[in-house]
Amino acid sequence: MRLLIVEDDHLLGSGLEIGLQQEGCTSEWVRDAGAAAQALRDGTFDALVLDLGLPDRDGLSLLEEIRRDGLDIPVLIITARDALDDRVNGLDAGADDYLTKPFDLPELAARLRALARRSSGRSAGALRVGGLSLDTVTREALLDGSPVAISPKEFALLEMLAARSDHVVPRARLQNSLSEWGEGLESNTLEVHIHNLRRKLGRERILTVRGVGYKLVSEPSS
Repeated sequence: MRLLIVEDDHLLGSGLEIGLQQEGCTSEWVRDAGAAAQALRDGTFDALVLDLGLPDRDGLSLLEEIRRDGLDIPVLIITARDALDDRVNGLDAGADDYLTKPFDLPELAARLRALARRSSGRSAGALRVGGLSLDTVTREALLDGSPVAISPKEFALLEMLAARSDHVVPRARLQNSLSEWGEGLESNTLEVHIHNLRRKLGRERILTVRGVGYKLVSEPSS
């Protein structure tokens, strides 16, 4: 998953960014509602982690604006406001889930995975594309029932491709996913990872759409 984290507390924000990366997510972290609105205009995210107590405006008003604009991104509120009315107001404003501080990172990650599954129409933590199966909880891959050894970065790319199987995933989005692991990228880094995945899964399983991106197919040509 690619996440947008909106949290003004530096310690918590940086901790979420690092901890969720260890859970297999990439993220962009911003500290106020204005930066969040700009990030949503400029980028594509699988879920939004939203604090309500932001310095420039209340997070709830940002959420209401997002929904008025028709953006259907899954939203998980994280906040110290734990009264029943606060939870009801957050959910009525358009949040998909609500988690009060303090919380445990594994629970947050599990709730985000559940939101991602629901938004993609899946009820279980698995993606299946033909003979390929990805367990998004354990981060394991099976090809025709046999385990495939892939790195965390390779799994992240493969998960993005599998979630849009038989559709082209833009090259820029795949590169953004890699860049958010916090490492500098060579110009051919994406191609190297795609090459490794093809070597492990079969060259015909991942197609290049020249000038656009890559496509994971459910029925590779023989």
